[in-house]
Amino acid sequence: MIERAATEEDVRAVARRARDAAAELAPLPRRAKDAALHAMADALDAATDAVLAANAEDVARGRDTGLNAGLIDRLSLDADRVAAMAQGLRDVAGLADPVGEVLRGYTQPNGLEIRQVRVPFGVIAMIYEARPNVTVDAAGLALKSGNAALLRGSASAYSSNVALVEVLSTAAAEAGLPADSVQLVPGTDRGSVLHLLRARGLVDLVIPRGGAGLINHVVENATVPVIETGVGNVHVYVDAGADLEMAERIVVNSKTSRVSVCNSAETLLVHRAVAAEFLPRITSALQTCGVVVHGDEHFASLAGVQPATDDDWEREYLSLDMAARVVDDIDEAIAHIRRWSSGHTEAIVTRDLDSARHFVARVDSAAVMVNASTRFTDGAEFGFGAEIGISTQKMHARGPMGLAELTSTKWVVTGEGHVR
Repeated sequence: MIERAATEEDVRAVARRARDAAAELAPLPRRAKDAALHAMADALDAATDAVLAANAEDVARGRDTGLNAGLIDRLSLDADRVAAMAQGLRDVAGLADPVGEVLRGYTQPNGLEIRQVRVPFGVIAMIYEARPNVTVDAAGLALKSGNAALLRGSASAYSSNVALVEVLSTAAAEAGLPADSVQLVPGTDRGSVLHLLRARGLVDLVIPRGGAGLINHVVENATVPVIETGVGNVHVYVDAGADLEMAERIVVNSKTSRVSVCNSAETLLVHRAVAAEFLPRITSALQTCGVVVHGDEHFASLAGVQPATDDDWEREYLSLDMAARVVDDIDEAIAHIRRWSSGHTEAIVTRDLDSARHFVARVDSAAVMVNASTRFTDGAEFGFGAEIGISTQKMHARGPMGLAELTSTKWVVTGEGHVR
């Protein structure tokens, strides 16, 4: 693991430069930002070999230090993933610019024209684990929304992030953006994170993206405003009125299509009315994909199922493991979700419209799926081009965060010599 210390002044220096860059970015027209994003995408494509070489260093170091398989998967890049990152920048360039959008506008009886418009936050800091694709997504979304980006990845991805930020920042500057629009926060030690979290007045917003330990550390120590992106203890509920073939496809996809991401399902709930038919079917399907099922007494009677405990109901496995239980009715499923969910994503599989409406109205999570895989809780799948994270809090941003969620608002009042 690479360990590099950074002083408070080191961190505040990059934040000051980012603040100066943000002042120049805020008024830029869309064409300037889009041109820079395309230049960054082209530069990333051209630098694929260098990025992969740097990433190989991180992956080798991660294996040597015992990173688990899920984190190695998040950390690893290949040519296709780099190409997808570059395409993500082009996709963001194709999206509408949120800056300047009028959310409300009206004229008072006294003739004052009042408008509420979207504006950039200013300096957005991202603190994240393992995934170097976040470096590119965060930079692209921040720049398109008129913000300067301060990026603090984990030590496990240090070589990858250094290479990526060098490519992105150079291309952005050559395309005419301020030189410090995208910066890597110095240091890989925990002290540099604390300095960033306390750079009040220099950093406008911090967004943590990673496991519960990272998120809790940021929330508990920040004096800078935080948008909390949450852990994904995600549930799929198979209702009495479910098409069981559809349910099998959705459960298997939700759990196995990529286990190391926050929208992967971790708990399966099955209505008692379909349990006798569905439990053997879904357990066999999951086990065929390598999933270890941790079940209640109903599931545990099946071969290969491990008994579940309260620890299983609350865990975000990020692995080929899934907790499972039988519920008496939809309200027991909702009660289980209310107790154990992290508020990320929940799904119901049912052909009963009343059950779907009941579930959607009573489940309080950032995203609720009806007859669809939980894996669709994703900025790209929602049409955002990319995402900065998935917020599980209830402030201005909830669920996948795209461009609009990286803006604040200000009021513009126009008069003709009005005095009060």
